[in-house]
Amino acid sequence: MNLLLHPISVVLVSYLLGSLSFAVIVSKFMGLSDPRSYGSKNPGATNVLRSGNKKAAVLTLLFDAVKGWIPVFLILQQGGAWGLTEGVAAAAGLAAFLGHLYPIFFKFEGGKGVATALGVLMGVSPVLGLAIALTWIGVAWFFRYSSLAALLAALLAPVYYALASDVLWWSFNGPIFGMLCVMGILLVWRHRDNINRLLAGTESKLGAKKS
Repeated sequence: MNLLLHPISVVLVSYLLGSLSFAVIVSKFMGLSDPRSYGSKNPGATNVLRSGNKKAAVLTLLFDAVKGWIPVFLILQQGGAWGLTEGVAAAAGLAAFLGHLYPIFFKFEGGKGVATALGVLMGVSPVLGLAIALTWIGVAWFFRYSSLAALLAALLAPVYYALASDVLWWSFNGPIFGMLCVMGILLVWRHRDNINRLLAGTESKLGAKKS
């Protein structure tokens, strides 16, 4: 087997891809302040939006999602020819997600992983990804809290996957389900400060600009 297509190599490359913090990269390219210096100091699309530059926020969201989508989609669609199983796809998706949370290129200080997790879900199934995206949009629209929307979406992702398997366009797979559960747990953990602020009524709402 080509060493580049060995499961360990694929997972490692997925982690390195996930380690590209596009909130920082896009902001620097567009001449904006480092997102780690204002707002929640989180290098993610929501915090970039607080800069007032919607284009930068959209680009950050897109690129962060794509880096989670690429490894999962490619392995599930083409990996069989190279002996890469759905288990490898799950490991690669989780690796890309962990890369975003703990990026080797940015001193292991990354974002909370919402967009990257959505990209991973899109790689598993566009229908699953769309369902989660609509869940996030619905909660964020009504309550104006990105963190609350992310928390509910994270908790519901494995539920949607399990309930809809064999009914829609995917079959239940243990490693994929396990990956979704682990990502959900990590997303909740990364939002622990947001949870405290939500309970205290001090969480920033969507659309709030940096001071």
